[in-house]
Amino acid sequence: MQPLFFPDNPQFWYETLRTFGHIAYGGADFGEVAVTCERITPGDYDSWYDQWLATADRVAAEARTSLDDGHRISARDALLRASNYYRAAEFFLHGNATDPRIRHAYDASVTCFRQAATLFTPVVEPVQIPYEDTVLPGYLYRVDDSGAARPTVVMCNGFDGTVEEMHFFGAAAAVERGYNVLAFDGPGQPGTRHHQGLMFRPDWENVVGPVLDHALSRPEVDPARIALFGASMGGLLMPRAAAFDQRVAAVIALDGVYDLGHIATASIPLPRAEAERRLRAERDPELDAMLEAAMAASPMTRWAIEHGMYAMGVDTPRAFCATYLDYHLRDGVAEKISCPTLVCAGADDGFFLGQPELLYEHLTCPKTLLEFTADQGADAHCQSGAQRLAFARVYDWLDDVLGHAA
Repeated sequence: MQPLFFPDNPQFWYETLRTFGHIAYGGADFGEVAVTCERITPGDYDSWYDQWLATADRVAAEARTSLDDGHRISARDALLRASNYYRAAEFFLHGNATDPRIRHAYDASVTCFRQAATLFTPVVEPVQIPYEDTVLPGYLYRVDDSGAARPTVVMCNGFDGTVEEMHFFGAAAAVERGYNVLAFDGPGQPGTRHHQGLMFRPDWENVVGPVLDHALSRPEVDPARIALFGASMGGLLMPRAAAFDQRVAAVIALDGVYDLGHIATASIPLPRAEAERRLRAERDPELDAMLEAAMAASPMTRWAIEHGMYAMGVDTPRAFCATYLDYHLRDGVAEKISCPTLVCAGADDGFFLGQPELLYEHLTCPKTLLEFTADQGADAHCQSGAQRLAFARVYDWLDDVLGHAA
């Protein structure tokens, strides 16, 4: 798809497309996105923040007026959009972890979403999932108030997205089809990184295990029909968890990821083994300079490394790239997955091109590769911009696997 905005900045355009895509489930309105983008100076992170914050503030104020006047549906709709716009506002600021604008916009996003959650029937219930010596924040969505045990989708976002964003990225679509949903933020994801200082960890089975324990404590959850759903980097994390937990009946990787070490080393002009050795070295000024040059040359690389340092809790670009080496499904991990697995792939994925096919190739379980194309308007990462199409195909697959009729 040709960019409608920011033609010379693929990162700004993808984040705009991502927000456009959330129109499908109430996370944006076309005109609000368009006029915001028209005010943004291309490539300027401060301008991006200022303009998305202004839009979010305006929409949130409209929501409060609607709620004060007793218009609950209008208030809910505006709160959902404001939540997503606040999320977008702070997206590019993580190069300075102490920037107060990050917490301000993030907290406003969560506040708006939680206010909206109370206006659904049944309400979307905030949950705190016991995890080690703390909790993971999340939400339980129920189809109705009957208390009947239903098939349940346990889902998380990826490298940079929030659990609140999962409302638009799969949760609302699942509930429409008769699935309960338990969505959560794991270590390194916004809900735990911003307020608890938790960083990502590669052994995601030790994150999902407590989440499944919590799910199984709920009478609304059918223990025989639990699916894992991971968006973006979650397309590696959730399959990783399924490899080590037999309580899972199906896995959805939107999109599939097999080996982040490949991403970390692809731009280094060295054999992979040598690149890995140098990334892990105590000092390597030459490689440090190469990474700095790559960040200067590519807005997408700059953002990915800056956010990665923030989410992984490391201080240098090389240290971040080294952490990525531990995130993979190699060494027989993918082959351990035994439940049916759906791997989604966008033909023009700007982040993980080729990774879904690698994951699919290594799976030995019942498996399906679901390809999305430019002709469908669905070729972007995570099918952003084509979410009604994407989730129809994803949940039709899950219906068939779990024997669920919506």
